[in-house]
Amino acid sequence: MPDSPHAGRCPWPKQPRDIAYHDTEWGVPLHDDRTLFELLTLEGAQAGLSWSIVLAKRESYRRAFDNFDPGKISRYNARKVASLLADPGIVRNRLKVAATIANARACLAVQAEFGSFDRYLWRFTGGKPLVNQRRTMSEIPTRTPESDALSKDLLQRGFKFVGTTICHAYMQANGMVNDHLVSCPRHRVCARLK
Repeated sequence: MPDSPHAGRCPWPKQPRDIAYHDTEWGVPLHDDRTLFELLTLEGAQAGLSWSIVLAKRESYRRAFDNFDPGKISRYNARKVASLLADPGIVRNRLKVAATIANARACLAVQAEFGSFDRYLWRFTGGKPLVNQRRTMSEIPTRTPESDALSKDLLQRGFKFVGTTICHAYMQANGMVNDHLVSCPRHRVCARLK
C-alpha cells in the first residue's frame, strides 16, 4: 500500500469536494447545535439525490437558511418560503423546505427540554461514538437499532425527513457512528475523538 495519508480511504468519495468532506468532517464527533441542525437539514435534503449534489449546494443552503439558525428558521413566513422555492442554489422541494422549518421548531423544543440538541442526540449512542470495524462497504448497513430509535423519537417530536436510513447517514456524518472502513486512515483518527 502506498505511503500516502489517503491510501486505503473509504471508496465512496470521488469528487474533490466529497474527498475534502470525507477527510475533514465525515465521522468526526460533532457537538455544536447549529452544525448538528445543518447536517440534519442537509441529510433530509439529500433524500432521493446524491450527497455530492447537496454538498455542492451547502454554501447556498447556509445563505438561504440564515446559517441554519433554528430560531430564525422557525419564524419563516409564506414570503420567505416562496423566496426559498425560487432559489436555484438549494433543492427547491416544497416538502423539504417545509420540513426544515418544522425541524427548526422541533429543534427549539428539544433544546428547551434537554438543554441542547447535542445532549438529546448523543443519548442514542450512550454519549459516545459507536466505533465499528467494517472492512468493506458491503458490511455497512443502511440502518441500525440506534438509527431506528433516533428516527422514531424524532418523528414523535414532529421532525420530518428523518427516516431510519436518513438518521443512520446523519449519525455517520456527525460522528455518532464511526463507519470509516478500518483500512481508511480516518478510522483511527475519528476513533480517538469524543
